Amino acid sequence: MNYQVLAEKIKGWALELGFEKAGICDVDLSRHETELQRWLDAGYHGEMEWMARHGMMRARPDELLPGTIRVISVRMTYLPPEAKFSLDLSTPTHAYISRYALGRDYHKLLRNQLKKLAEKIKQETTSLNYRPFVDSAPILERPLAEKAGLGWTGKHSLILDKEAGSWFFLGEILVDIPLPVDQPVENQCGSCKACITSCPTQAIVSDGVVDARRCISYLTIEYSGVIPEEFREAIGNRIYGCDDCQLVCPWNRFSPLTGQPDFHRRKVLETPDLTELFLWDEQTFLKNMEGSAIRRIGHLQWLRNLAVSMGNAPYSEELTLALEQRLGLSEMLDIHIHWAISQQNKKQNISHQNRKHDRLIRIIQKGLTRDA
Repeated sequence: MNYQVLAEKIKGWALELGFEKAGICDVDLSRHETELQRWLDAGYHGEMEWMARHGMMRARPDELLPGTIRVISVRMTYLPPEAKFSLDLSTPTHAYISRYALGRDYHKLLRNQLKKLAEKIKQETTSLNYRPFVDSAPILERPLAEKAGLGWTGKHSLILDKEAGSWFFLGEILVDIPLPVDQPVENQCGSCKACITSCPTQAIVSDGVVDARRCISYLTIEYSGVIPEEFREAIGNRIYGCDDCQLVCPWNRFSPLTGQPDFHRRKVLETPDLTELFLWDEQTFLKNMEGSAIRRIGHLQWLRNLAVSMGNAPYSEELTLALEQRLGLSEMLDIHIHWAISQQNKKQNISHQNRKHDRLIRIIQKGLTRDA
């Protein structure tokens, strides 16, 4: 078997299957074990207890599939053509949803394509044991992608590439054949700290290290409890995830758009009005989010996130009435609704005071004109 030729074929097949790039690396991630343990010891994983559940297995791919000696790492762009970053973020009554979640859930699509790629490889070999992954097992996918030459780890901890930025999904296939490995690429972040300084909640605590407990993506997706009040205003109108660290990254100026229709924005999210989304009952939520990654957070957490953003929106009587309609569903949700209503009341009072002030100024100006 000429494994050099096979490696080139694998990369070609990956392109045919919709991946933008594939790379190959060995399974030695020992240098990441200390930093992983340090991250866990600091509690930066928050309530994602599954991050610590398997010990150092995340850094040892051969424990997931005994006999593994190589990892094939792939990436697939998800940036949709109708991203509308500025429109959604700058419109406080719009719900901002992380761009990766606007379309269909990526797990099934990527996993199916990885299986097809693995079967093509199997047809070329006398025997092959393999296992594909798409966020589906305890594995350090970003260090593997970096080692396989798909990019470097940015200061926001995401993989960056000069040609593709960071708007892509990663997937892996563990294999037991001695394919030639690729070389990592040079880190190109330099002295840039745009991602660190722009994080709304200052979740990037050092280069490449994120404290999930402060991260809006964690707070709105992975965390199901009461969002700490210190972060609620910073969340703004972000109801599912946050892309700020990617939006400010200079390398993302070169990001291509996805060629996968599944990742395009679904119609029910074309004009994501906060109040309208908040009024969805559970059945409507489940129906409208069918096939979406958003569905897994459930209706209650969806309402919680929307309530926070509604509290951050400009005062609106309609919005306040909608909030009041949802009281009583759960104690956790009520905490966020009461906070949102109090925020709305403050804005109403400020608006009323401003109108009184403006009226007084007009009266004074009118009097001065009359005196003149």
